[in-house]
Amino acid sequence: MKGVHRFGVKGKLAPRYIGPFKITEQCEPVAYRLELPPHLAAVHDKCLRVPEEVIDTSQIQIQPDLTYEEKPKKILDQKQRSTRKRTINFYKVQWSNHSEEEATWEQEEFLQTKYPKE
Repeated sequence: MKGVHRFGVKGKLAPRYIGPFKITEQCEPVAYRLELPPHLAAVHDKCLRVPEEVIDTSQIQIQPDLTYEEKPKKILDQKQRSTRKRTINFYKVQWSNHSEEEATWEQEEFLQTKYPKE
């Protein structure tokens, strides 16, 4: 666990993480319930989940290395940026498993190499 301080030890000799802790149950494919000591019972607000950032794992196929595949779902917008020698096309892409608000700008070259037309 990050950010736990040891009395009298500062700087790079202070421990960065503590643990390991006993796993009491597996809640989700990538979430576990741990048995924590009483002094670690309080959780800081920044560690709580934000509902907008939670991905529904029932709709995603999670691979054994805990990754999932993203594919472009829809192109929402297009713009061009010019350099001295060439013009670069950018596309605002909505990805599978994400909403329109989470769309990202991607270069045309990247999209053509990673996701060629079939």
